[in-house]
Amino acid sequence: MLKIANRNLHLGYLYTACAYFGIGGLWVMFLQQRGLSLVQIGLCESIYHMTGFLFEVPAGILADRFSYRTMLILGRLAAVVHALIMLTAHSFWWFAVGFFLLGWAANLQNGTLEALLYESLVDDDQTKRYPQVTSTMNTVLKVAGMLGLVLAGWLIHDYAMLTYQLYLVGAVSALLVAIFLHEPTQHQERARQLTVWQILKTAVIGLRRLPKLTYLMLFNAFFTATGYAYYSYFQSVMTAHGFKSTLITSILIVITILNVLSVQLTPHLQHRWPAFKILRTFAILLLLVLLITGVNQLPVLVIGDFIVNMLMAAMAPLMSSYYNELVPSGERATLLSVSSMFYSIIMSVSFPMIGWLIERIGFAASFTWLGVGLLCLSAVGYGLILKLKH
Repeated sequence: MLKIANRNLHLGYLYTACAYFGIGGLWVMFLQQRGLSLVQIGLCESIYHMTGFLFEVPAGILADRFSYRTMLILGRLAAVVHALIMLTAHSFWWFAVGFFLLGWAANLQNGTLEALLYESLVDDDQTKRYPQVTSTMNTVLKVAGMLGLVLAGWLIHDYAMLTYQLYLVGAVSALLVAIFLHEPTQHQERARQLTVWQILKTAVIGLRRLPKLTYLMLFNAFFTATGYAYYSYFQSVMTAHGFKSTLITSILIVITILNVLSVQLTPHLQHRWPAFKILRTFAILLLLVLLITGVNQLPVLVIGDFIVNMLMAAMAPLMSSYYNELVPSGERATLLSVSSMFYSIIMSVSFPMIGWLIERIGFAASFTWLGVGLLCLSAVGYGLILKLKH
């Protein structure tokens, strides 16, 4: 059994490298070249996240009820069709369909690979290895993602279509790897005994029983949505300032190095400090970046982009470890999908609004006001917590 678990881990890392190869990561610049406005680009992102809101939990339920491996295969098939549409579409509506399929690809993948790897360790009573496993997986994810972005930085101006041709190759490769994954034994046995309704009912009860899990999911959703919006719309800053391919690539290489360092640091943070202190520190740093963005000096914006990427890189393995420690095995993929659903709700509303705001008052002012708003919400939330304690 240990041999099967280790095989799954290695295949999981390979799948991560192929599925998260970030060659399509400069999609904002790609769609701008295809003639879409920032509002239309924001709507595409909103469609992607609205798809997540509607189908994230059903996808998790299906994974818990049937097969993690099957969901990963179906997800990569959706990614393949998304790539084909991005290569051939000429209108906003076709791109909208493409982002709907990308949402499906993410729905079927989010939490599923983590659940499969965790349950593989459960089979061999090796769950103590999971913090290192998730750290390794996120290191592979960040390296693969940023290597793809670095390559995209070289190609985006003169060979933009080639970026999605390479994305298609990555999606097909991940599909082939997923076919060779082994379904965890204990999960197979539980899946045969549970109905879809039982899984959904147990998951709802689990959220009520574990309010700490719900709070963690909401915090992660707000944090990641803010960071991702900053990172994505920073591409418009690079476009506006006429960044050359060499400069874009240099920035992405620095981000890759910093992200890998952040991911490798997370297991040590978990050993030294409790979750609340780590997450509070991350939140303060993100708010400071947003507020300082108001200076509107290009070096400050670039450094802010570095810090935001580092925080998001460190957040992913931290939250994965915290979630899997709290989530019962029977509804693992379902509850992990709830976290992604919260994120999708926030992103589907905020992303096009931020794009609209940037078009009117600029990148720096938009994120400064967002920082002020989040600071006010944080103060109110902290006040309520203190009041409840007394």
